Amino acid sequence: MKTVITYGTFDLFHIGHLRLLERAKALAEGGRLIVAISTDTFNWEAKHKRANIPYADRAAIVGALKCVDCVIPEESWGQKAEDVRKYGVDIFVMGGDWEGKFDFLKPLCEVVYLPRTEGVSSTQIREGLHP
Repeated sequence: MKTVITYGTFDLFHIGHLRLLERAKALAEGGRLIVAISTDTFNWEAKHKRANIPYADRAAIVGALKCVDCVIPEESWGQKAEDVRKYGVDIFVMGGDWEGKFDFLKPLCEVVYLPRTEGVSSTQIREGLHP
């Protein structure tokens, strides 16, 4: 049994998000999946983007999934190494679009980049809402 952690905004929750979380949970081999969700403040101040759905609602949606064991707030880019240590993380998971960006965590845990679900993304959904 392993502890797996992943990070994201999880705005406009879609099937790609669900598949990523299910695959991350499978890597835990019966252990736990922790999901760090970007807060509204972090999204705005660090990423310069606004989520369509407020943090509390995004956290409630993700936390209600049977594959998710724990939701924590992501409040800074730098908290990842601290979270890995704090929660005893064995595997750090991100989508393939982040390939190589978190390799600095490899001395602390295994780092896995999962392929994106084809044909869906929050960006595509957002663009479809605002032609």
